[in-house]
Amino acid sequence: MTEQEKPDQTENPNQPESSTENVDFSAENLADAPLNFDNLTENPNSTLEAENARLKDQLLRTVAEMENVRRRAAEDVTKAHKFSIEKFAENLVPVQDSLEKALQDTTGDVATLRSGVELTFKQLMSALEKSGVLELNPKGEKFDPHFHQAISMVPSDLESGMVVEVLQKGFKIADRVLRPALVIVAQ
Repeated sequence: MTEQEKPDQTENPNQPESSTENVDFSAENLADAPLNFDNLTENPNSTLEAENARLKDQLLRTVAEMENVRRRAAEDVTKAHKFSIEKFAENLVPVQDSLEKALQDTTGDVATLRSGVELTFKQLMSALEKSGVLELNPKGEKFDPHFHQAISMVPSDLESGMVVEVLQKGFKIADRVLRPALVIVAQ
């Protein structure tokens, strides 16, 4: 080659020559990694074999990393399922303690027992509320088939379609109904 035919390498003298040693072959940069075929004319088989070996190694490392990510994600899901009820259980343990104390009471005082049951009921409702379980008590509200289950219809002074009586309260978590409220609706 003559001086005029040589590529101009004076544009950026600090730029290293293209080489596989100067390229980051992490999984993020794999798609952008340049293939080095500069020495193809000297020994094409050894250059292609080396490039092939490098790409195989990179592929194996990437596949192993993806398998590790998949395994870790599966472990996280398993742990989430296993311990999902932990917070709810923590909120219910004091209720269990109160009920156990009530069973151990041998005084026979009905007023004390009633007071203890009322406090335990408040504890239970607080534990349910802390866990996101909300009570459905729709007396006087418009009947909603998404949250209420009508048992019967009765004549009433209330407007037609209004809940006259709640036979059993319902419960929901967020917008999902755990148990619909059993109601009697005005005709």
